[in-house]
Amino acid sequence: MVDVHTDLATAQSLAERLLVAAGVPAAAAAQQAELLLVAEAKGVPSHGLLRLPRLLRRLGNGIASPTNTGKHEWLSPCYLSVDGEQGLGPVVALRALEAVVPAAERHGVAVCSITNNNHLGMLGFYAGRMAERGVVCLGMTTSEALVHPWGGTEAILGTNPLALGVPAQPHPLVLDMATSQVSMGKVHDHALRGVPLEPGWALDAAGNPTVDPVAAKCGSIAPFGGAKGYGLGLGLGAMVTFLTGAAYGTAVGGTLDDTRPSNKGDLFILMSGGGHSASEYLDQVRGSRPADPASPVAVPGDGARARYQESVAHGIEIADELWRELTALDSAQDAARDAAQPEAVLAE
Repeated sequence: MVDVHTDLATAQSLAERLLVAAGVPAAAAAQQAELLLVAEAKGVPSHGLLRLPRLLRRLGNGIASPTNTGKHEWLSPCYLSVDGEQGLGPVVALRALEAVVPAAERHGVAVCSITNNNHLGMLGFYAGRMAERGVVCLGMTTSEALVHPWGGTEAILGTNPLALGVPAQPHPLVLDMATSQVSMGKVHDHALRGVPLEPGWALDAAGNPTVDPVAAKCGSIAPFGGAKGYGLGLGLGAMVTFLTGAAYGTAVGGTLDDTRPSNKGDLFILMSGGGHSASEYLDQVRGSRPADPASPVAVPGDGARARYQESVAHGIEIADELWRELTALDSAQDAARDAAQPEAVLAE
């Protein structure tokens, strides 16, 4: 399948128009579209425009709110509990984080737990934003049961990603990782492009290893790192569920379908301090002896930032089927708007 090449501004404008047509206010549409396009630009299409058609269906079905931004309740001076009221993931989360930053700066640490919020998208997006504000950020979220336990064959755990942002110059350290071998979004992206999975990534519905992304969509993903990754994913899922009161395991829904309200949990921990800057430490790591002299040592976030800069300069590749779907929706909305406008009266 041949991908479509486009520039970031064109793709973001298209996403914003589709969201606004679905009832999303312009500012919120810009936030949601930016999140999707940053993922595309950083080489994470599993969390990019691939998510938009499903989100539009969720808005159309009334199970995602185009306007809600979250109901805030301070449980203590440094603990904010948020009912996302089924708003857009980044709109709810960014508003909550903006509210929590001053508390972290004042008390040294602040926590934000979020329920009833739609898909956050690329978790490192938030960790990086907070690190740029000068605070350390730990971000965690849960998902549908997509991952089989170490030694198991059934999807019981979420992909339960973890993101870490640490202030540094000229760029923060940003780690963003699922506790599964891959995200289910990556499996969907491979299925959309007709590209086989890597061996060891997934099992089919019968519990057999598969490289067929379509079969994997009905099966389960492997935890990364064997028993250690399984333990980390289980621990993060248990912690987020305990602190948010969200659903867990097979009861979680709402990020990979367009029929159920989202009931997973999101958790952010912000920390502020006056310790040593990470900049010198990161430079030491980058300057250490590489295994291949042609490939210098990098730290988390370096590769994504380089891909983003390349995308800004030269554009991005979107799966042809996805681009045709989005542009067809845009054309249909243009036609609907034209039909709703009264005929212009020609001046004599």
